[in-house]
Formats: sequence, structure tokens, C-alpha cells
Amino acid sequence: MVYGVEVWQIPTREINTILSTEMDVLRRSARNSRMERIRNEHMKEIMRVKGKPDIIDIIQQKRLQWNGHVKRMPEERIPKLIMDWIPWERKKRGRPRKTWMEEVQAAMTTRNLEPDQWRNSEEWRLVWGRRRQLFKKKSE
Repeated sequence: MVYGVEVWQIPTREINTILSTEMDVLRRSARNSRMERIRNEHMKEIMRVKGKPDIIDIIQQKRLQWNGHVKRMPEERIPKLIMDWIPWERKKRGRPRKTWMEEVQAAMTTRNLEPDQWRNSEEWRLVWGRRRQLFKKKSE
């Protein structure tokens, strides 16, 4: 389900669909249905995944990992050139879609990351794996 997820551009409206699919997989694995009216938190306890990152956190980790990998690439590599490429066509009417880079920036701000931390791969590996500390502190 997360193959190649580091380069997906996921609209906000589809995040709920992904989370509900994750819960559906957990319910089916536990052989329970929605008809039994078991809350999601209790279902996570049953499946022993409570406190572990959900699929959206895993997607953000993989995006940050790919972003750091591409940023460390030499300038002539194709992924690096595509990351900096700006299309020539006219913009469409209405609100612009959220870009992949904006989603990476949002993931970096929620994890308190600095823009230049990707230069050291060891430090970046330790940092992008860090969960959202703000939410952990609030739940404790």
C-alpha cells in the first residue's frame, strides 16, 4: 500500500480515505466488522498498534527521507533537475493545488526540522524518524 508513496501528491480529501482503509485492514485482520461498533482506539489496542505511527506518519517519513536523498544528489542527476523544474504552462483558474514540496515543508515544520539538516545524512536519518513531539506531549 505504501510502495512509491514518497513521490505521491496526496490531496487533503484523500487522507481520510487512506486512514479509513488502514482501519478497515485492522478490523478485517481482527475479524471484526463495523456492525460490532468497536471504537478505532480499542481496535488499535486489540491489534497492538496503539502508539505506533499511522500510515500518514509513515508517508511523511518516506517523503522526508526521499527529499533528503534528492537534495544530497549531484546537480546533474535527473531527480534533482525535476525537483527544481518549474513548468511553462499557464496556471489554471482557482486556488492552486498543494505541491509536493509544500507538503514536505509542512512535515518539516510539524517535526521541528531545519531546512538545512538534510546535508548530514546520519543526522537527517535520526531526525525524519522522529514522531510529532508536540502531539506526544499533549497526550501524556
